[in-house]
Amino acid sequence: MTLSAAYARELLAALPAQVADPLSAAEFAGLASRFGFVFNPDHRALLTAGLPVGERWPDWRDGDPDRLRELLAAPVDGVLFDVQENGFWLAAWGDRPSRTAFALAVARRMLVQVPQLVPVYGHRYAPALPETDLPVFSVMQTDVIVYGDTLPAYLHHEFDLPRTDPTLGSASTRQVPFWSDLT
Repeated sequence: MTLSAAYARELLAALPAQVADPLSAAEFAGLASRFGFVFNPDHRALLTAGLPVGERWPDWRDGDPDRLRELLAAPVDGVLFDVQENGFWLAAWGDRPSRTAFALAVARRMLVQVPQLVPVYGHRYAPALPETDLPVFSVMQTDVIVYGDTLPAYLHHEFDLPRTDPTLGSASTRQVPFWSDLT
């Protein structure tokens, strides 16, 4: 079920962060055009209720476009780093080429197909898929952890917010292609 506007406002009010005016439809369209992704419905619902701002929050309104691109690229860049430096390889990619440059080329080709991850806070990311109730991942290279079964569950976990919804966190974690395989 999509995060409701009322619950999004409740979550934002409880966050230990300053909350700026919500993103407008025009701002969402501009971000989609500029960066090539669309927020998942729950992430969009949160940002439609208000824009958390501060040191670890991505500044979707006034942030440096190059910095936002870096944040968006970080999950895939981290996987590529582990392919190059740490021998990471998924069996689903086939046999690993013996030369690192070829392994990186194959990995890049495979990673173009995975769902985009969008920064929520620090190195916590939400999938840019047109579905609700998606997990939020903590992503450091190929060290990927589900940090919340849903965006609200993540916010409660990360910021130790009081739980007003007794069903929060009781759902099973939805699988996200590729990223869930790393958890």
